[in-house]
Amino acid sequence: MKVISYNLRKHKAADELAALVEQHDPDLLCLQECLTTSLPERIGSLQLVDATQGNRLGLALYSRTAMFHVDDVRTVGLKKSLHDRVLRPAHERVLGARLRDIDSGRAFVVASFHAAPLTALNSLRRHQIRAALDALAELGTGLPILMMGDYNYPVFKENLSQNISRHGYAMTLSDDHTYTRYRVFRGHYDFATSTGFRIDRMQTLPQGVSDHRPVVVEAELD
Repeated sequence: MKVISYNLRKHKAADELAALVEQHDPDLLCLQECLTTSLPERIGSLQLVDATQGNRLGLALYSRTAMFHVDDVRTVGLKKSLHDRVLRPAHERVLGARLRDIDSGRAFVVASFHAAPLTALNSLRRHQIRAALDALAELGTGLPILMMGDYNYPVFKENLSQNISRHGYAMTLSDDHTYTRYRVFRGHYDFATSTGFRIDRMQTLPQGVSDHRPVVVEAELD
């Protein structure tokens, strides 16, 4: 399967989605920082699975209806940063779905994720990532999990990878930086954590109007 993740930068890149889907033909689309009430029900061959409702800028998930059946959907609120408590930009930072491949009957969990901003500590983001993966494991006990999104984790990724690995997950980065707005903060912000998947390729796509570049992963169930 092919999955694209894209932080729309306060919905500014929403107009790029149709062309992005047409060009790269993904099976799943994970979005962050979108105005969920303004999203279309369909983008090309993809159908809106669900979107968060409690955030000013939320998460959304699209899937190819001819390929997957949606068994269940869940949104998850994570431990809040000081930024969240003061400005209240986001409560639901995970949107996950348990999907079933129509041809093979195999089920898996996919999720769009948006960690706390850079004003928070890495320790809080590590807590959010672990809590998100734990919640997704409850959505599909024993099933493969793929969580893609904006992790806001530009440095000390080796420590994060080791931490995730101890919990049975793998971290996969794309082939180039995904955040380019400020030179000092450039890095791999958008990546994937998974279990039960073989990641064949992960690529950073060209820059659009967002300060994040979209990433596309080609993955297969183990």
